[in-house]
Amino acid sequence: MRLTVRVPASTANLGSGFDCVGLAVDWFDELTLEVSRTGGLQIEVFGEGSHQVPRDESHLVIATLLHALRQWGVAPPGGLLLRTRNTIPHSRGLGSSAAAIVAGCALAHGIAFPDEELDRVELTRVASLLEGHPDNAGAAVWGGAILAWLDGERVELIRLRLVEGLRCLAFVPDLEVRTEGARAVLPDMVPRKDAVAQAVAAASLPLALEQRPDLLLSATRDRLHQFQRAELMPASWSLLRRLRRVGIPATISGAGPTVFAIGLEDQLAKADSLEHEGFQRHDLVPGEGVQLVD
Repeated sequence: MRLTVRVPASTANLGSGFDCVGLAVDWFDELTLEVSRTGGLQIEVFGEGSHQVPRDESHLVIATLLHALRQWGVAPPGGLLLRTRNTIPHSRGLGSSAAAIVAGCALAHGIAFPDEELDRVELTRVASLLEGHPDNAGAAVWGGAILAWLDGERVELIRLRLVEGLRCLAFVPDLEVRTEGARAVLPDMVPRKDAVAQAVAAASLPLALEQRPDLLLSATRDRLHQFQRAELMPASWSLLRRLRRVGIPATISGAGPTVFAIGLEDQLAKADSLEHEGFQRHDLVPGEGVQLVD
């Protein structure tokens, strides 16, 4: 058996939607798995992370695949050869871990249920519980933009119908920021005025994405996590402020340090004239979810 899966990068939060709003973009990792009765485990990694990721069962894709098979009561095959072609940067806030987890779930589904379409509800559940929250995982499974949250072990997910013409920019620095470290600096309590402002912005974010892109600048305003992480990524914080100062709906992507902007073409046009030394710019659009391509 040979399976190939394409899984997208994603951005989480979009400013105010902390841990509950995610967006997939047209930036993909591609992974091929060859399954046999015997042969042990072999892993070949090309591209991003090729000098960092393990080549044993602790590799995130393989660990997830084995976990999902156990969840579904399926014995793992004796031989696995995994080839990954990674383009999503690691530890940059673009959902590389979620992409690996979703890919592992999709490959496991292909082994367990070879004649069935991907069960995206089940993939979302397993991936979200492993990831810890469903924003990146849900977006990587379904594509486009999602609003999602965990209710115990159940994932509640709403797919947003994005307004036509939305474009995205990702400014990616060389700096890496681990999610664990970025979460460690967040305070346990926030002032009431910040909580109220965040609630207003978060409530308006789905409306802005679906119908009112003119509201995106205010709807992506954040009081809970971006400023608190600024000391970990000062250049990203500076670029974010400069983009927003000229009216571009910019956010810190996930835990950072990538700076992400979303809007219509005319809303993003001013970014062309802004200096972004130290960052690689990527022009993107909302992307499709995980796909088994053969």
